Amino acid sequence: MIEITGLSKTYAGPQNRQIEVLKDITLSVPAGSITAVVGPSGAGKSTLAKCISLLERPTSGSIRVNGEDLSHYTGETLRHKRRAIGTVFQSSALLQRKTAWENVALPLEWLGVVPVEIKRHVGTLLESVGLSDKAGFYPSQLSGGQRQRVGIARALALKPSVLLADEATSGLDPDATRAILTLLKTLRDQFGLSIIFITHEMDVVRRAADAVAQIADGRLVQQGHLRQLLATPDSSLGQQLFPLQPLAGSGDLLLQLTYGDRPIAIDWISRLTQQFALQVDLLAAHVEQVGDALAGRMRVAIRFSHSGITPRQVTEQLQHYGIHAEILEQRAALQEVV
Repeated sequence: MIEITGLSKTYAGPQNRQIEVLKDITLSVPAGSITAVVGPSGAGKSTLAKCISLLERPTSGSIRVNGEDLSHYTGETLRHKRRAIGTVFQSSALLQRKTAWENVALPLEWLGVVPVEIKRHVGTLLESVGLSDKAGFYPSQLSGGQRQRVGIARALALKPSVLLADEATSGLDPDATRAILTLLKTLRDQFGLSIIFITHEMDVVRRAADAVAQIADGRLVQQGHLRQLLATPDSSLGQQLFPLQPLAGSGDLLLQLTYGDRPIAIDWISRLTQQFALQVDLLAAHVEQVGDALAGRMRVAIRFSHSGITPRQVTEQLQHYGIHAEILEQRAALQEVV
């Protein structure tokens, strides 16, 4: 588990002016989970990655891995403690004159691990990333996705409990990206890793993350479990993750529906139409598998076939189905009975 508390980073600017790049960042990633960190360019994501890996020392705050604050250590002690955090870079950063096997073995050789143990451990790691048959290949003989897999295996060579992936899928084609994300989820479960995935790609977040945190201007502006954010109507981050195209619709009642924090009735449309004798027109929808459940956001227009049914009755029934309903528009005659 990694716990980041009150982390700030300040650099000295021109004329001794202090430039605060990160401001009071607090973030916790439990073991066996993936948290994505998103934000626009210049938000502070790269600086956060450097601070987490302790390539940059935070100006203030703490970075605890399995309860131990690593930010207080220096020198040889810091180098030893930093083994608890493995890093996967945007480019695989492999040595071109070494094979896949030799690249993965390199950190172990630097530590003086005995050759027989290196052979066993490297073989296990290459098998874990699906490259046992490419052990003798050089980086130039591997695809971009395969090189990134070697980089992941190397990051795990020292048996870290935290894996930091800094734009690890940037530049990969869609198939390679999906394969890397599937691999990271498998490794998360296999080794109980706490994975921090820094990215600007919302599709990556939807496919791989358990939780997400958004940084803007050096501050953590929103965070939460992915399904919880997707099911929160006023969550700007949830709206970015599940965008809806603006489509015009006509009816007595225009609703925006969100769900994902608990199971829903699959046949909710037919049940709603039968119970209230109304017509439901689906105008836009974005539904995806998140973890082991479906989550989605949609917009519907409802037409009432007879009077006596109120918008409140409809929204309360949707809530009973596990769906939150927000009224966007309603016919004037209905407003007085909401």
